[in-house]
Amino acid sequence: MSKICQITGKKAMVGNNVSHSLRRTKRLFNVNLFIKKFFYVEEDCWIQLRVSAAGLRIINRVGLDAALKDAVSKGYVAWKDIKVLDA
Repeated sequence: MSKICQITGKKAMVGNNVSHSLRRTKRLFNVNLFIKKFFYVEEDCWIQLRVSAAGLRIINRVGLDAALKDAVSKGYVAWKDIKVLDA
Protein backbone atom coordinates (compact mmCIF):
# COMPACT_ATOMS: atom_id res chain seq x y z
CA MET A 1 0.00 0.00 0.00
CA SER A 2 1.66 3.18 -1.16
CA LYS A 3 1.60 6.40 0.82
CA ILE A 4 -0.20 8.47 -1.82
CA CYS A 5 -3.44 10.40 -1.39
CA GLN A 6 -6.07 9.13 -3.83
CA ILE A 7 -7.76 12.55 -4.07
CA THR A 8 -4.90 15.08 -4.20
CA GLY A 9 -2.04 12.88 -5.42
CA LYS A 10 0.21 14.02 -2.56
CA LYS A 11 3.08 11.67 -1.76
CA ALA A 12 6.13 11.56 0.50
CA MET A 13 8.82 14.19 -0.08
CA VAL A 14 12.56 13.81 0.53
CA GLY A 15 14.43 16.39 2.55
CA ASN A 16 17.19 16.81 5.10
CA ASN A 17 17.49 16.47 8.84
CA VAL A 18 19.68 19.38 9.90
CA SER A 19 21.50 18.98 13.20
CA HIS A 20 22.73 21.75 15.45
CA SER A 21 26.14 21.51 13.77
CA LEU A 22 24.37 21.86 10.39
CA ARG A 23 25.20 18.27 9.42
CA ARG A 24 22.62 17.06 6.90
CA THR A 25 21.17 13.57 6.59
CA LYS A 26 18.35 12.46 4.31
CA ARG A 27 14.85 12.00 5.71
CA LEU A 28 11.32 11.41 4.46
CA PHE A 29 8.39 13.78 4.96
CA ASN A 30 5.32 11.52 4.89
CA VAL A 31 1.81 12.61 3.99
CA ASN A 32 -0.88 12.93 6.68
CA LEU A 33 -2.91 9.97 5.36
CA PHE A 34 -6.12 8.44 6.68
CA ILE A 35 -8.00 5.35 5.56
CA LYS A 36 -11.62 6.50 5.49
CA LYS A 37 -14.92 4.95 4.49
CA PHE A 38 -17.36 7.07 2.48
CA PHE A 39 -20.90 6.36 1.33
CA TYR A 40 -20.93 6.87 -2.43
CA VAL A 41 -24.53 7.95 -3.07
CA GLU A 42 -24.35 7.74 -6.89
CA GLU A 43 -23.45 4.02 -6.76
CA ASP A 44 -25.32 3.33 -3.47
CA CYS A 45 -22.31 1.64 -1.84
CA TRP A 46 -19.54 2.21 0.69
CA ILE A 47 -16.02 2.84 -0.60
CA GLN A 48 -12.68 3.02 1.18
CA LEU A 49 -10.10 5.66 0.23
CA ARG A 50 -6.60 6.64 1.37
CA VAL A 51 -6.96 10.41 1.71
CA SER A 52 -4.83 13.16 3.21
CA ALA A 53 -6.18 15.89 5.47
CA ALA A 54 -6.24 18.21 2.45
CA GLY A 55 -8.16 15.54 0.52
CA LEU A 56 -10.78 15.38 3.28
CA ARG A 57 -11.25 19.15 3.05
CA ILE A 58 -11.67 18.91 -0.74
CA ILE A 59 -14.31 16.17 -0.33
CA ASN A 60 -16.14 18.30 2.24
CA ARG A 61 -16.02 21.34 -0.04
CA VAL A 62 -16.97 19.95 -3.47
CA GLY A 63 -18.50 16.57 -2.60
CA LEU A 64 -17.31 12.99 -3.01
CA ASP A 65 -18.49 12.49 -6.59
CA ALA A 66 -16.87 15.67 -7.92
CA ALA A 67 -13.64 14.98 -6.01
CA LEU A 68 -13.43 11.42 -7.38
CA LYS A 69 -14.13 12.50 -10.96
CA ASP A 70 -11.44 15.18 -10.69
CA ALA A 71 -8.92 12.71 -9.20
CA VAL A 72 -9.60 10.17 -11.96
CA SER A 73 -9.25 12.80 -14.68
CA LYS A 74 -5.91 13.95 -13.23
CA GLY A 75 -4.69 10.35 -12.95
CA TYR A 76 -4.35 10.17 -9.16
CA VAL A 77 -6.60 7.11 -8.90
CA ALA A 78 -8.30 4.69 -11.30
CA TRP A 79 -11.87 3.51 -10.84
CA LYS A 80 -10.61 -0.07 -10.48
CA ASP A 81 -8.33 0.95 -7.57
CA ILE A 82 -11.20 2.26 -5.45
CA LYS A 83 -12.05 -0.37 -2.86
CA VAL A 84 -15.79 -1.10 -2.68
CA LEU A 85 -16.86 -2.45 0.69
CA ASP A 86 -19.60 -5.03 1.17
CA ALA A 87 -22.54 -3.79 3.18
